[in-house]
Amino acid sequence: MISYFCALSALAALAPGAAQVAQAAPPPDAQVKRSPVLAALQAELDRSMKTLRAQDPPAYFLGYTVTDTQRVDISGSNGALLNSNEARNRWLEVSVRTGGYDLDSSHKVGERQAQSGGPGTSAPLDDDVDVLRRAVWLETDQQYRAAAEALIKIKTGKEVKVETAEGRAPDFSREEPHVAIDPQVSISVDRKPWEERVRTYTAEFRKSAAIINSIVTFSAQAQNAFQVTSEGTQLQFGQIRYRLELFIQGKAPDGMDIDRYYNFDWVDQKDTPDDKAVYAAEATMRKELEGLVAAPINDPTVGPALLTGRAAAVFFHEVFGHRAEGHRQKDVSEGQTFSKKVGEQILPDFLSITDDTTMKKLGKQDLLGYYQFDDEGVPAQRVTLVDHGVLKGFEMSRSPLVGFPHSNGHGRRQLGATPVSRQGNLIVQSSKTVTNAQLRAKLIELIKAQGKPYGLLIDDIAGGFTFTGRGQPQAFQVLPLVVYKVFPDGRPDELVRGVDIVGTPLAALTKIVATGDTTEVFNGYCGAESGSVPVSAASPAILTSELEVQKKESSTDRPPILPPPAHDVVATGGQQ
Repeated sequence: MISYFCALSALAALAPGAAQVAQAAPPPDAQVKRSPVLAALQAELDRSMKTLRAQDPPAYFLGYTVTDTQRVDISGSNGALLNSNEARNRWLEVSVRTGGYDLDSSHKVGERQAQSGGPGTSAPLDDDVDVLRRAVWLETDQQYRAAAEALIKIKTGKEVKVETAEGRAPDFSREEPHVAIDPQVSISVDRKPWEERVRTYTAEFRKSAAIINSIVTFSAQAQNAFQVTSEGTQLQFGQIRYRLELFIQGKAPDGMDIDRYYNFDWVDQKDTPDDKAVYAAEATMRKELEGLVAAPINDPTVGPALLTGRAAAVFFHEVFGHRAEGHRQKDVSEGQTFSKKVGEQILPDFLSITDDTTMKKLGKQDLLGYYQFDDEGVPAQRVTLVDHGVLKGFEMSRSPLVGFPHSNGHGRRQLGATPVSRQGNLIVQSSKTVTNAQLRAKLIELIKAQGKPYGLLIDDIAGGFTFTGRGQPQAFQVLPLVVYKVFPDGRPDELVRGVDIVGTPLAALTKIVATGDTTEVFNGYCGAESGSVPVSAASPAILTSELEVQKKESSTDRPPILPPPAHDVVATGGQQ
């Protein structure tokens, strides 16, 4: 099982203009209307549940979700427009559970995982109740048949498979129903100005001969969810997101690929970055890429290291966060790193970690992990995971654990996948902070004390991945983008490339000795069993007494034989 924290989705943004990007909002005193979609779902749920409850095996839970997505995507490369499109679709998901809360059709026996719900199907865009109900009727029949067959296999399998104590926990938690009818959201994007911007932004990268390729992508999305369940939940709510991503590629003389990436995420048009902010980000990216192309490769080492805030945020997401997801404590095929450690110290006592999906912002930074309700209809919540180094709990979906009988609003999925417990906004806090300058001084002290020739400063990071299953080593890998050697004798820092951070979680977490006093945010998309979901991680810089790094995987393809046309002195008659 691999969980991957994607780096290519957090970029630099765009110029402002209310006339170019507008989001619809009703007047404050407007009466919120229930969508006909909600009425169609409720009517068909009432009809289906009455009959399916009496079948053999009976359906004890039924849930319908329709997700209406309006999306705009505009991308350019090297000064030209690649694509510009706008689309809208609706996706219907039906969850049918047969059996009962303690044992149902989702139960996992051994290595086999039964699914509750399926990939779903497209739903009509028209608000025609009869047509919508027909689509729901067909999908419900299919999902009930699958759930009924699954339950028979599960009951048979339980007779020949050994179950752990964790596996004997109930299959589905009992939760209070929730009713929330919020205004629907929408976006209106004038694509022409954005098309010109992506041309202009990518053309700026042509000034560097070291940049082989550049891509800039702007996306805007308005998503409305309509959900009803047989328990009485009725939800109608929406969310808007904007993103601008900058990506450039280069190649070192030895063939190693060099990538730089930056992104801005925002939810309100007034927070759209202006051209000055974008060009500043591009200048930094260009300078770093040019430096990395010429930089030496770092050899594998073990020694002290300082991770700046964004790098530390990804470190905690990969090393700690995935192992605090509730379903991993229940699954016998998982490593279950923390399942027996509640109440034990797993981190230094100055560190605390929460996952707070109710947070829209941290400072001025929008958080991608914010939502109102999770994908199982449970309200977003703030969850204390670690308190002064002591493990207190897990991110929970509606799959209970012994001692944790309820969801805390972390059941999440990409459209078409089955929800499991996932991270949202992972926030690391420290009671042992120093200034970043003092943290660097402590790094140098550690280098000298350990007799090392240098330590490492991890300044920016792409993402990472971690293995959590028992079939693989319990290891993680974090993928830095910008790394410096820091020397104890006062020499200037040296930029190096080809560095990947590796290690095992229980050892790595105990090596943190101090933190900085400034929290930084990493916004990205995390891919795991239930697909790709938006997440945020926030942390101050951390100083670790021991960090292992290995050489990054490298290509053997050499750089292009000729320089870019605009930088070919011969072809341009001596002009560049």
